[in-house]
Amino acid sequence: MTPIWFMRQAGRSQPEYRALRERFSLLEIVRRPDLCAEVTLRPVQQLDVDAAILFADITVPLLSMGVGLELVEDTGPRVHAPIRDSSGVAALRPFEIDETVAALTEAIRIIRRATSAPLIGFAGAPFTLAAYLVEGGPSRDFPLTRAFMQREPQVWGDLMNRLTHAIVAYLQVQIRSGVQAVQLFDSWVGCLSPHDFVGNVAPYSARVLAAVAAAGVPAIHFGTNTGGLLELMAASGGDVIGVDWRVDLGEAWRRIGLHRGIQGNLDPVVPLADMTVMLERARTILEQAAGRPGHIFNLGHGVHPQTSPSHLRRLVAFVHEYRVREPAPR
Repeated sequence: MTPIWFMRQAGRSQPEYRALRERFSLLEIVRRPDLCAEVTLRPVQQLDVDAAILFADITVPLLSMGVGLELVEDTGPRVHAPIRDSSGVAALRPFEIDETVAALTEAIRIIRRATSAPLIGFAGAPFTLAAYLVEGGPSRDFPLTRAFMQREPQVWGDLMNRLTHAIVAYLQVQIRSGVQAVQLFDSWVGCLSPHDFVGNVAPYSARVLAAVAAAGVPAIHFGTNTGGLLELMAASGGDVIGVDWRVDLGEAWRRIGLHRGIQGNLDPVVPLADMTVMLERARTILEQAAGRPGHIFNLGHGVHPQTSPSHLRRLVAFVHEYRVREPAPR
């Protein structure tokens, strides 16, 4: 049976979550272990997915480092004082277990007691967190970040080193608290050229993934729009490489090597379509996987807020029921 879970499976597509958000901000939920556990567990209970992923925000370790930011609904993080020079980098504090991280560790313990489903922890990769810090928020192609790494290579290296230390510490806290796998989200790394990825990003992601491997926990290395970087991402680490919908799963798996696991890769808008269309597209992905061990079915990015939970439940059941077709007798 092919395992399946969804990025953003806990969130705005769920009526219960939307009702909770009318009373609490995202960070208030994260800082309440009981609420964080409730939101994390609901997809396992309602959708029958094969894993829970800790409900948190990608910016949590930045808060611990003294970064002032706010989370804007339907937009993303907004950094109050974007980093544009060495003084901004020097102002970053070393990672520490603050109230938000401490609340997450308690949520992890609650979740582990409540379910036998594996719990996935996560963190943003050094590049993606650096991109938010430099741009000040989300961007289409992160021009300030790309220019910064070219113009100030030593300052960029300092920033990436500090973020790498923080991310490693943050993931180690999650692992000690009980997560059984982690996903490293390099959500925006697809804006880079292969040259810049190799020189300015891969060494830092590799350090994070090596630390996770040393802790004895499997890691998923995920990015979007990474069709030009798949082999390089695989070389920098991760037991499983997450792929989005812009490259066929079969082609992606051949490129990263069939010895490695792969996660993906249904287009997140497909579950908004007719049920028949959704299941046919899922069948195509499963046929490309061909029953090989190591495939985790997922969307190519997060669940769209308008997605019907009933569609997700049917998709989970379809993936669980799917069996590779035996070749016709000759």
